[in-house]
Amino acid sequence: MPAMEVGRIAVVIAGRRAGQKVVVVDVIDRNFVLVTGAGLNKVKRRRMNVKHLEPLPERVNIERGADDEAVKAALESAGISLE
Repeated sequence: MPAMEVGRIAVVIAGRRAGQKVVVVDVIDRNFVLVTGAGLNKVKRRRMNVKHLEPLPERVNIERGADDEAVKAALESAGISLE
């Protein structure tokens, strides 16, 4: 299973956002990460428990704490869709 790291794409597996793809923007500690849908889906930037995320093998090259525009640009250049 891929590690939760900055730039990792993941699928939310619990809660009302289940099934949505997100990008990890920052690792807060071993239990929580900061994720965003980069304005491409209904997931706003928020802290999430890593137990509620399923990491995917895809990863984008972004800096820690990147804003939504930088995340969106990285996704587009990598040809990855969050829909």
